[in-house]
Amino acid sequence: MSAVTTHVLDTAAGRPAAGVPVRLERANGATVLAEAVTNGDGRVPDLGPNELDAGHYRLVFDTAAYFAATGQTGFFPEVVITFVLADPTQHYHVPVLLSPFAYSTYRGS
Repeated sequence: MSAVTTHVLDTAAGRPAAGVPVRLERANGATVLAEAVTNGDGRVPDLGPNELDAGHYRLVFDTAAYFAATGQTGFFPEVVITFVLADPTQHYHVPVLLSPFAYSTYRGS
């Protein structure tokens, strides 16, 4: 299993957000570690390496592409979530709740 996974839920539509491009990067943005697109369930179950060193990382969600594909106009063209991977032995799941004018996130399980 990937060290980092994610999923996106479109809270305005009440369904998973399929087709959202996602990048996993080092927090400085200089190194892209993985790229994927959310599946029909809004998930990216296999995103990047199975192991990562402790450090700062970020997930970049191309929400403009998703909103365009679903005929919505969004306020945030991308959502960038920077997080600290403190314990390399743990799995990190970072969900996003998305709507055209808001988003929220949390550390999932």
